[in-house]
Amino acid sequence: LVRMQFLQILSRKPGSLEMIFQIPFCQKQLPFTCLSTSACVYSKKKKENSYEQVDQEKYKNLVHSVTSYKTSAQTPETILEEDNLLYGPPAKHRPPIKAGTKTPKNWVPLINPSKRILPVSSDSNVPMKIGLQRTKMPSVTRILQETLSPQQVFYLERWKKKMIEELGKEGFEEYTKNLFLQGELFHSALESIFLSEEKAAKEQGEDAVMAGYLSSVEHVLEDISEVKALESGVHHETLQYLGLVDCVAKYRGRLCVIDWKTSEKPKPFLQNTYDNPLQVAAYIGAINHDANYDFQVRCGLVVVAYKNGSPAHPHFMDPDLCSHYWNKWLLRLEEYMDKN
Repeated sequence: LVRMQFLQILSRKPGSLEMIFQIPFCQKQLPFTCLSTSACVYSKKKKENSYEQVDQEKYKNLVHSVTSYKTSAQTPETILEEDNLLYGPPAKHRPPIKAGTKTPKNWVPLINPSKRILPVSSDSNVPMKIGLQRTKMPSVTRILQETLSPQQVFYLERWKKKMIEELGKEGFEEYTKNLFLQGELFHSALESIFLSEEKAAKEQGEDAVMAGYLSSVEHVLEDISEVKALESGVHHETLQYLGLVDCVAKYRGRLCVIDWKTSEKPKPFLQNTYDNPLQVAAYIGAINHDANYDFQVRCGLVVVAYKNGSPAHPHFMDPDLCSHYWNKWLLRLEEYMDKN
């Protein structure tokens, strides 16, 4: 009871400290420890530092990475580095499982089960080159362009805006015109090589840009044989679309639809080629359902050539991968048909 009264007095006012020794709490004087107690109450309590409870060893590298930069500007690389320090490598985190893969409503097989394969004829060494039919059927390129995802449209518009800021509107138009021209010349040079037109290939190879592209694909050409079609028109009789195939030939012994692409930036992975795998799958399906072609194709190849002559990246698509992109193509085709 005495101690409780003593603490109540202390809790009222600092000025009441002077009265402590004047108020008789009991018959006997309080022991010396009471003075010690009052001093403890009015002593400054040490403030807890919440940072002391942080795992300093875990965040040491993160703090160093943040404070070591001379500027405060962040780049995707620095952000990724900090995320790795905080949460560990991305491999440790599994992506969310999708509820299910969307399937096309009007599914048509990639391989035509009813197509009759004719025996190889003696003049089959000459590659086919069928003219592209000018009909109301949409082209593969048009379908893909008109069904771009919002994310693809965003990045495409941002790139276009950036290029216009650097080159100006007229400069950007000239730049895109030159890109298309280089692509056409590159395809023409490859066609001359496959047709053994040495003179035409040599003349085109004297151009510095073409020389770089041709040097880039030199190691890929060594693995190509038995060319069956070059710059040849195809159309899908059931799904009603058409396109122009760059090349149909064997790549390392497997018949493929080959799509030649040019790029100024390296594209070492198939996903770097955006919608090109869908384009190849669309051409494979069209060939297999086109009566003009007496063969069927199960594989694809996207070859990315570089202007500076660095080795091209050949991206081979096996039958399973072709079937995967065929389903994606059918969904894009349905989306286009719904819009139009």
